Amino acid sequence: MDNIKLVAMDMDGTLTQHKSKLEPECRQVLTELSEKYDLVMICAGGCKRVYEQLEGFPVDIMGFYGMQYSENVNGHIVIREDIRTDVDREKISGYADIIRKDFGLNDYCGDPVEFHDSGMITFPILGTRAALSDKLAYDPDRAKRRKYYRRVCEVFKGYNVFVGGTSSFDITPEPYCKSYALEKYITYRNINRENVVFFGDDYGEGGNDSDVFNSGITFVKIDDYRDFPNTARKLLL
Repeated sequence: MDNIKLVAMDMDGTLTQHKSKLEPECRQVLTELSEKYDLVMICAGGCKRVYEQLEGFPVDIMGFYGMQYSENVNGHIVIREDIRTDVDREKISGYADIIRKDFGLNDYCGDPVEFHDSGMITFPILGTRAALSDKLAYDPDRAKRRKYYRRVCEVFKGYNVFVGGTSSFDITPEPYCKSYALEKYITYRNINRENVVFFGDDYGEGGNDSDVFNSGITFVKIDDYRDFPNTARKLLL
């Protein structure tokens, strides 16, 4: 770890509970890390949402699996890149209907599919308006969604599929994924792969950190976001 220059991190499940604010100890560790290393968030969500969740912590963000990129400039978020891809909503909705029929996933609240402006798609098993408590309780070990994962990949051929959030699948047009986003960022910053460490929690099959885990980049597993401060402090020794 002596040659590390860039600390890259996932957000939900790694630094925080799902869509929750940073706890004070985690924020303090990020501040200390920023005094020694460059930092970047590599995220499934959009840059603005992640920035707000971080309560304005000054860090660069690669959002939507590399479709969006923001920098922190004098304490403000500045979107540098915002790629948008066309989506055939009727076809995608049909694909989602197939999955719901195959696995009996017809009990949901709100919309059955969420379309993001970037072109990313969220397939929320419990629906777009499900209560956060229900989402957190649905599949904490991701075992349910991993049973569906290969079938979702078959139906959404030509897309990257990830076990995302707490009760959903993230679906992105190829080639967008977290390893693609990280490779883009280190190219922008002229940093070598061997100078990067990534902290992530979702590194199992279908996990949205799994492609980074399998990329050869140094990867630190975070199995409980509350462990992040003590684990990350090893970089400060």
